[in-house]
Parts: sequence; structure tokens; C-alpha cells
Amino acid sequence: MKRDVSGWLVLDKPYDMTSTQAVGKVRWLFGAKKAGHAGTLDPLATGLLPIALGEATKTVPVVQDGRKVYRFTIRWGEETTTDDAEGEVCARSDHRPDAAAVAAQLPAFTGEILQTPPAFSAIKVDGERAYDLARAGETVVLAPRPVHIDRLMLLQHGTAESRFEMACEKGTYVRALARDLARALGTRGHVVALHRAGVGPFDDSDAVSLAELEASLERDRLLLPIAAGLGELPEVRLSPAQATTLRFGNPVLLVGAAAPLALEAAWASSGGLPVALGRVERGQFVPSRVFAA
Repeated sequence: MKRDVSGWLVLDKPYDMTSTQAVGKVRWLFGAKKAGHAGTLDPLATGLLPIALGEATKTVPVVQDGRKVYRFTIRWGEETTTDDAEGEVCARSDHRPDAAAVAAQLPAFTGEILQTPPAFSAIKVDGERAYDLARAGETVVLAPRPVHIDRLMLLQHGTAESRFEMACEKGTYVRALARDLARALGTRGHVVALHRAGVGPFDDSDAVSLAELEASLERDRLLLPIAAGLGELPEVRLSPAQATTLRFGNPVLLVGAAAPLALEAAWASSGGLPVALGRVERGQFVPSRVFAA
């Protein structure tokens, strides 16, 4: 029997598991009627895969649009068809950059940059996923697109491999960054290890391993509340009467000296529980998604 259960499970996704498989496993373990994830993580990557259950699925776009933090390792000297360890080597270089050269190149990959996504990506080309076309042997040409990288740091350097940490906005490909950074350094490279350490309001401290989840006899206690996914949005607190009005899909007038006049995105709460997602226009909270009471 499927049940109504709501909240966030921040899974520490294991290596060699797809995001779809992870969501299916979590949904089965909780017996949940509804589940979804906030941002695909490659099968060869580990780390944070926030999974929403029940009413929390309404907040998935909010978390998905949040900043991501990755820690990853680049192996120097070889470029692959997939820009990670899954692909075949397609180019080689004997050159190995030193730590000073790597550090000097990082500012060029910080801020807003143009990035060409990997051919093996989920981007659609004429209605088809790019990775499906690439696996079928077709030549996939994707247009460069602007992405924003907030922070890029060299954590550890070696002649064979180097470790990095990157904070970026939605749509940035770590594999493409590794490929382009290596080329800019006069060599070739690909990602051999990738860990996502942050997604929106969640970080490694929120993560639950699959083994821990499977072994737990009280799994619901591992869930974070729906509101945990809304930490990066402004909160508008309402009275019970205002909350009732909002749950019927009607806007409510905000009163008080501290009441905001305009907010592009916000969430409304009453008694500490989420009531709705929406925006504030001319001093009114206008709902876009309403949570069940």
C-alpha cells in the first residue's frame, strides 16, 4: 500500500547508481505515493541527491534552481568521448601542468563564462536526448551557453591528477569544465571522481547513506520537513485566517510595518508549516502552488 508521506530525504547517492534508480529505491522504502529529485546526478558521481516525497515535490524547482557545490578530480593527459571515466580515450597529451599554471588559469573559469555541454548530456536536440544520439554514433554539436561559476579552487595537485572544488549555478557541467580547463592548460583531461557536496539549502551534513536508510527501523525520522527545501527563499508568515484564504488559491493582503510590498519569489507559512509558494505584488501574497493542510 502506498501512503501519503511528505518531506525531503537527502540521499548520499552511491557510485554506479542512476538518479532514477535512487528515487525508485527511496520511494519503495518509504512506500510513498509520490517522489521526485532535485537535479540529476551522473551514475559515476556520488553525493547529494535531494529526493522529495509527497507535498515536498512541489518545492523541487526551488531546490533545483539553487547553487551547487562539487568536489572533483581531473586526470591529466587523456580526454574521453564522455569527458569522464565512462568514455573511450579520444585524445592524449604528454604535457602535465604544474600547480602554479593551474591556479593561474582558474580565474578565467570563474564568473559568467560560455560553456559547451558534453555530447553525452541530457540536453535535447530535435526532441532527442544528446546522449542517446551520441550512443547511436551520431555526431552531436551543442551550442555554447552562458553558465555562472561562483568559486573554483584547487584543493590538491599532482602530475597525474588534481582535485578541485567548485560552486556554480544551475546548468553548469563539471565534465565540460574539466575538458576546457585541460585544453586551456595545453593538455587534455577528464573527470575520474565527482562528488556533489551541496544543492541549494542542503549540504553533506544533511546526507543519509543508502545503507543507513535500508537499516533504519524508523525511516520517517530521517526525513527533513518540506520547509527545509525553502531555506533560500524569503518566508512570509501568515495568520491562520490568512492561511485558509491562501489555501483556496486566493491572494491575501499583508499587514504590518515589516510586510513586504514586492518579492519575485517567496513562501508563506502559518504556525511554522508551509502554506504556499508564490510572490508578493503590491503588498499581496499571490499563491502559485498551495500545500495541503
